[in-house]
Amino acid sequence: MASKGEVFKSKITVYVLACWLLAAFGGLMFGYDIGISGGVTGMDDFLIKFFPKVHERKLHAAENNYCKYDDQMLQLFTSSLYLAALVSSFGASKACSILGRKPTIFLASAFFIAGAAFSAAAEQKWVLILGRILFGIGVGFGNEAVPLFLTEIAPAQHRGAVNILFQLFVTIGILVANLVNYGTSNMHPNGWRVSLGLAAIPAFVLLIGSLIITETPSSLVERGKETQGKVALKKIRGVDNVDAEFQQIILACEQAKKVQKPFKKLFKRESTPPLIIAISLQVFQQFTGINAIMFYAPVLFQTLGFKSDASLLSAVITGLVNVGSTFVSIFAVDKAGRRKLLLQACVQMLISQLAIGWILHVHLKETGSLDRTLAAIVVILVCTFVMSFAWSWGPLGWLIPSETFPMETRTAGFAFAVSSNMIFTFIIAQAFLSMLCHLQAYIFFFFSAWILVMGIFVVFLLPETKGVPIDSMVETVWKQHPVWKKFFTDEAPKSYEMA
Repeated sequence: MASKGEVFKSKITVYVLACWLLAAFGGLMFGYDIGISGGVTGMDDFLIKFFPKVHERKLHAAENNYCKYDDQMLQLFTSSLYLAALVSSFGASKACSILGRKPTIFLASAFFIAGAAFSAAAEQKWVLILGRILFGIGVGFGNEAVPLFLTEIAPAQHRGAVNILFQLFVTIGILVANLVNYGTSNMHPNGWRVSLGLAAIPAFVLLIGSLIITETPSSLVERGKETQGKVALKKIRGVDNVDAEFQQIILACEQAKKVQKPFKKLFKRESTPPLIIAISLQVFQQFTGINAIMFYAPVLFQTLGFKSDASLLSAVITGLVNVGSTFVSIFAVDKAGRRKLLLQACVQMLISQLAIGWILHVHLKETGSLDRTLAAIVVILVCTFVMSFAWSWGPLGWLIPSETFPMETRTAGFAFAVSSNMIFTFIIAQAFLSMLCHLQAYIFFFFSAWILVMGIFVVFLLPETKGVPIDSMVETVWKQHPVWKKFFTDEAPKSYEMA
């Protein structure tokens, strides 16, 4: 059996590299939607058509800087996607188990293409929201299947870097969306339609990709297709001698078959550690404040006194920082480890948020704007915040839950991670503009407090999973941790005793 530090033989072939990149387009699809929403909600043509009251409020020069975009329906335009993704993630878990990772990825892209079509063609508000819901179903399916796919086909020694391709493509999607919004902001009156409709492009690439990529060996064996599973393992490892790794997959799947109700199994004592970690990471990821900044970057910069084009350009700058910094994680995660990246980022994010909060509290009143120097400093601070998130809590929030559940609860456990991410993304997306209105600069102190809590959580409760074979986590990680080992006893089911 594999032990910590044992490395199965593998080569990085052109085919497996193509599988990684094509699947990662699920992240680009998700990122594009995150980035496009904030830019579209800042476009006058869009507001005039669907949210005229918000547009009127925006035109009032003396209007409260912090409250001019405070509208529940406007926030629902963004956040409805995440409610749909929350619900669909559980259906996606079933699809992953019954159909496999590959067909689930296909379904994700199909729903997303439909969402792009409805959104771009919308004439009534309900059609616009329907498009968002279809986007959300696509996101729910994609965010469930793609990280699992990447984790299961990656060699243990490269698993962190491969899984982070998903987050890298999320950041690329956000950047592309910001560039698109910058280009369409002056395409009157239908620039917003172009922005929303172009979401179909990454989804179409993912759809084609889902026909090319292989199914994961774990999924094939799990569904009784052992011969195909071994062929797939040889294909993605690029070597013929895969017997040791394949035997480990078979053992994991045999134990998984004994569990008829994986969701029920998740609430057993021995499933508590990975479940708590998975859900906590998703909650913390959202309460860093990152999506509040990325969703509403153009709106936020307008609030700081930037003009419309300048605010979109500032969002493009943060998007570039986001992409570049994610590469740091790809190269560092399997060397430095997960914990060091998370803790370093907590310090950097905390300093950035506190500084932004202090500048806005002291210098940005309800009317007026920041002077150019202070506004530029805020942009720099936003970039340092985005930078640290991009190499830590962004990618690792998806990586760690995808690698820490045993086979029998992997899809069910990751569904809880995805749904937790979506429900708290929904909460932040729905509440941020109202919180900005009522808390004003103190909203950044609110997020700072959460970052402090996150750092304490990592120090005491998050184990290091660097280099551990995916089906050896229980013995080599959870049973060795000073806190979590108490959840495992000698009477624990044998499914947790393979190494």
